[in-house]
Amino acid sequence: MRIVETISELRVSTIAQVRASGKLVGLVPTMGALHAGHLSLIEAANQRDDFVVVSVFVNPTQFGPDEDYQRYPRQLARDAQLAEQAGGDLIFAPSRAEMYPDDHSTWVEVEELTEGLCGSLRPGHFRGVTTVVTKLLNIVQPDRAYFGEKDYQQLIVIKRLVRDLKMPVEIVGLPTVREADGLAVSTRNQYLDTQQRAAAPRLYQALQHGAQAARKGASGTKVESVVRKLLASELRFTVQYVQAVDLETLQPRGQAGVPMVITAAAYLGDTRLIDNIKIEEDAINAENDG
Repeated sequence: MRIVETISELRVSTIAQVRASGKLVGLVPTMGALHAGHLSLIEAANQRDDFVVVSVFVNPTQFGPDEDYQRYPRQLARDAQLAEQAGGDLIFAPSRAEMYPDDHSTWVEVEELTEGLCGSLRPGHFRGVTTVVTKLLNIVQPDRAYFGEKDYQQLIVIKRLVRDLKMPVEIVGLPTVREADGLAVSTRNQYLDTQQRAAAPRLYQALQHGAQAARKGASGTKVESVVRKLLASELRFTVQYVQAVDLETLQPRGQAGVPMVITAAAYLGDTRLIDNIKIEEDAINAENDG
């Protein structure tokens, strides 16, 4: 697996040649420490595109001052091996200086969509995300870029970013990949100790109970109450939020019902977990018709 560290090398010696041959380019942006979720994105890109770039960059601007930037896993050799096995063609692994020179002073922000959920709890996080994604899309200029639905707010924000800035790229969102017990696959899961790991699936289980209530006609407010009640029974959790929101605007559903996305964020010890379940009217109608 070829690893490229500079923008100039990626553009001149690789992307230009791929484009000249008429091939489609796919991009899978990651912060490395690849897991099954990342690999599912790479595999999907490999099926739809001719040349797949996997970016590996731990983006400093999306971490808060008390978050885990310093200890976030860096394992490039392993990432390259896994990416190649999944169908990736090249790793783009720029340095911090390559992406953010000392005189960097330009930022990209998406308003409204970033104000609630994780955005309200992690000031500056989405500014960092949207800025680095804009950079990566400009650098690679892919036909498609792939993101997981586990970070649902991030996916919706990036789709709006691309729409508003008229970027010629398709943003592809793919379902959350889960462990056998339902826990959403995440790099940060490795921070959990044995007891925390055993408790972690309760987050998804609580969301599933909320989804059952929603499918039976419960309002967003009622769904949130169902999820919170179940999470309260697991004392190891410190819940940050549980919200049922609109699929596109991310506004609270309140007294409305489906469609909705039930979202939650909670700490187990020092480890922050996020998860969600998307419930669409079409899916419920299909269940009823069956």
